[in-house]
Amino acid sequence: MANEALRLADVDAFYGDSHVLHRVSFTCGEGRLVGLLGRNGAGKTTSINVVMGLLRPRRGSVAVYGTPVAGRPPEAIAAQGVALVPQGRRIFRSLTVRENLAVAARRRSGNRQNPWTLERVFDTFPRLAERRRQYAGTLSGGEQQMLAIGRALMSNPRVLLLDEPSEGLAPQIVAEVMATIRRLKEQGLSILLVEQNAKLAFDVADDIVILNSGRVVVDATVAVLTRDKVDLHQHLGIY
Repeated sequence: MANEALRLADVDAFYGDSHVLHRVSFTCGEGRLVGLLGRNGAGKTTSINVVMGLLRPRRGSVAVYGTPVAGRPPEAIAAQGVALVPQGRRIFRSLTVRENLAVAARRRSGNRQNPWTLERVFDTFPRLAERRRQYAGTLSGGEQQMLAIGRALMSNPRVLLLDEPSEGLAPQIVAEVMATIRRLKEQGLSILLVEQNAKLAFDVADDIVILNSGRVVVDATVAVLTRDKVDLHQHLGIY
C-alpha cells in the first residue's frame, strides 16, 4: 500500500454556527491524484481550507505524511510541503511573471532530485517564459492559471492542492492545464484536485471522493467506479 501523503479523519468544520463538514474522512496516497467532487456548497473548498490551515476544524485530524497539522497556521502547513493553487488564482497582479514565481521559491530540505526552479517552471509553461517580464495582471485567464500553478510548484511541494483550476477557462486552455496536471501526477506529485467538472476529474484522477452536504458519500478508485458503472447522478447532477 502506498504511503499516505494526506489524511483527513473525522473532520468537523464550521463557519460560525453553520456546520459545513460532518466527520469527513479520506486519504490521498503518495503519487496519486484524488478528485474531490460535489455540487456547489458540498464542502469541497472548505475541505481544502481545513487542509491548508485557513479554517480550524472543530474536531478530527489532518496529517501530511503522518505529521499532524490540523489547526496549525498556513505557513507551518506549507513548511510541511503543502501548496495551494486557490480558486480564482490570486496572483500578484502588480508583479511580473518572474517576480510572482521568485517570491514563492522554497528549496525543501531533503527534496528529491530535479527540484522546481524558474527554469523548470518555464520549461513546463513555455508561454510564461515568453512573458516573464510582463505584469501578471495583463495575462490572459489561462496564463494566469498557469502562473498560479507554477507559483505553487516553486515551493517544491510534496502535496499540491488545486481548487477549481478549470474555472472560467476556454476548452482548449482547460485541456492544456489538465494535461499539465496529469504530467505532474506522473512525476510523482501527490495531488488533491477540487473540480466542478466531473468528467475532467475522472479523466486525470486515480481516486474519487464525492461530498454531499458536507459528508463523504463516495470514496473509490476511478477504475472501480467505471467498472461497476456507479450512477453518480444523485450526488453530482447530470454527468
